[in-house]
Amino acid sequence: MGASVKRGVGRNSGRRRHRRTALNAEINVTPLVDVMLVLLIVFMVAAPLLSVGVPIELPKTDAKSLPSQTEPITITVNADGEIFIQETEIALDDVATRLVAISNNGYDERIYLRGDGQANYEAVMKVMARVNAAGFSNLGLVTDPVSAGN
Repeated sequence: MGASVKRGVGRNSGRRRHRRTALNAEINVTPLVDVMLVLLIVFMVAAPLLSVGVPIELPKTDAKSLPSQTEPITITVNADGEIFIQETEIALDDVATRLVAISNNGYDERIYLRGDGQANYEAVMKVMARVNAAGFSNLGLVTDPVSAGN
């Protein structure tokens, strides 16, 4: 932006003339874009850190995700066959008793079973059988979505 000063020789040359400039009614969106880019980067970095449970390599499928309003119970079987409820390791024999104890507190939502892709199929099926034997039939299997390159 530039301004020009015109000095004249006439009788008004010594006086300053005050002229009102028009107000700038445009919205400056540059700060808004900067803030949005920073928020985008923060969420991109934070999203992988929010994954719940024991880190495992889930199998890839085309299945759609299931909606849930509450924090789900997650049972995980890792590649070594170890079993976890949420992040607590338990024995196979204790799966049913832990789930019954949780259901006594009023839990009747879906239970999610996460099995590592390298886990023994029999170990995952044994956990599923124990969950079913405990009276829980609302069981969901967790997988990762198939990427476009696969």
